[in-house]
Amino acid sequence: MKNFKNYFTAFLLLTSVQVFAENATVYFNGDILTMEGDKPQYVEAVVVKDKKIVFTGNLRDALSKADANPTMLDLKGQTLIPGFIDAWGHFTLIAQNTLGVNLGYFSAKPPHTTQELIGRLKAEAKPFNGWIISTEYADAFLTDGPLTIAQLDDAFPNQPVFVNNISTLAGIVNSAGLKKLGITKATKVAQGMIPVDPKTGKLTGELIGDPNFYATAKVFGKYSRDLTMETFRKAEKIYASNGFTTAQSYEVTLDDMRNMRQAVDRNVISLDLIALPTYQVVDQLLATNKNYPFGVYTKGDGGFKVAGILISTDGAPQLRFAYFSKPYTDTTGFPKDWRGMAVASQQLVDHYAKLAYEKNIQYYGYSNGDAGIDMALAGIAKAIQETGVTEDRRTLIAHSFFVRDDQLDQYKTNKILPQYMPNHIWMYGDVYKKILGEERASNMVPLNLTHSKGLQFGLHNDTPSSGPSALFTIWTAVNRQIYDGQTLGADQRIDPYLALRGFTSVPAYQYKEEASKGSITAGKLADMVVLDRNPLKVDPMEIKDIQIVKTIKNGKDLYVRP
Repeated sequence: MKNFKNYFTAFLLLTSVQVFAENATVYFNGDILTMEGDKPQYVEAVVVKDKKIVFTGNLRDALSKADANPTMLDLKGQTLIPGFIDAWGHFTLIAQNTLGVNLGYFSAKPPHTTQELIGRLKAEAKPFNGWIISTEYADAFLTDGPLTIAQLDDAFPNQPVFVNNISTLAGIVNSAGLKKLGITKATKVAQGMIPVDPKTGKLTGELIGDPNFYATAKVFGKYSRDLTMETFRKAEKIYASNGFTTAQSYEVTLDDMRNMRQAVDRNVISLDLIALPTYQVVDQLLATNKNYPFGVYTKGDGGFKVAGILISTDGAPQLRFAYFSKPYTDTTGFPKDWRGMAVASQQLVDHYAKLAYEKNIQYYGYSNGDAGIDMALAGIAKAIQETGVTEDRRTLIAHSFFVRDDQLDQYKTNKILPQYMPNHIWMYGDVYKKILGEERASNMVPLNLTHSKGLQFGLHNDTPSSGPSALFTIWTAVNRQIYDGQTLGADQRIDPYLALRGFTSVPAYQYKEEASKGSITAGKLADMVVLDRNPLKVDPMEIKDIQIVKTIKNGKDLYVRP
């Protein structure tokens, strides 16, 4: 009787495994672009089983490799590519911004005038923490000029309103908002500005730099863990609907990291989440665990991980905070011969670069102007010399907007990956021509030059500092069109395949995940995206209009276009 029970139990276990085991899925009948290698390669079919790609090749062999009765997924002529990898962005800020009204150029109803903007606030905004909140505002896209405090006061005389700029570095509040924040003309500012109207002598409501960061923290305030998780779900939908299967959040706090890990561990979201803390937070991590596991996922080949250490050298170029070796062409409102400013000392950069190389913590630089880049390069070179480390640590410098030709040679020598943000060309190209001159503006984000030197480079959106669409950023890299329709630096344009690599194989390499992500290859995770058209086969100007049909994470549909 005992043996019978054992056999019966084994039978139940065996049959339950058979019943609940997932059948293989075969993707076929479309352009399957593997992103494997330097040139476009296509396969006829892909077999996915148990969250991984198990075969790529012709359909006949795919069917023989799949189990009996596989799920046949007909692409119907659409395009299958690897999932997009977010190499530089603000997942937690995107989540937080879902508590306000999205006024971005990529929103469902982007405002074209200040009255449309105010109309959307009145119709859609629900007070949160005592505020009407809106995000992603960009005055360049309004035909009647920037929003003013007078317009906000007229529309909301007693209700505090906060309109955060798409850059996240600036914003505007109404008079009720200034009062609630306790901001006056006497308010001290360490970095940034609280502008005063020279005609009236009154505050304009604009907050730039530190004052805007202070306002953002006060406006959103602290909210529950449950609401945080709900905002994470909404953020995941934004990322997945744009084809991302891995998301990053830089400048994270310890609270951000705990929330990100909890969201993944509790399966609140399915994206892989990567945190990138500043050097101050890294100091805290190392103080509690000198062997903190940087670069290690919580679930083996996915989940949550802390990537490395972030060191910034300067600020936003469109606000003239980027640090340059030569003065800005237009210094209106700044001292004569203004070159921007460093946000860190060379001693600090040197210290943390050496720490990164000594402890094998991946170094993430953030530099915009060429003088800011010089600081990062000097710190990295010194760290390499003093530690003797010559291996490829996947060191990178994000943005690298105005990197010089000679600096790119140093990138190559010291194995530094440039991580570019082409959307600044579209959003601020006309601004850069004015404040930096035609030559420097035309040579910003030098993609073709970088490629010609044999350097890999990644692309990113820095969401929410630009829209969440990888395809829009790829369009910008390929066409280099400014918002006004002009082309900026035509000789630095690149082909669509190279741009696609910037969101797939290169960031996989950046994160040291090239063995599991970045291409459609047997053995890698089934993180893939279905597009309605092939970016390599459409008119380059149509790339931004390609639609995400489906996003697949670990072999399962994460997003399906309605």
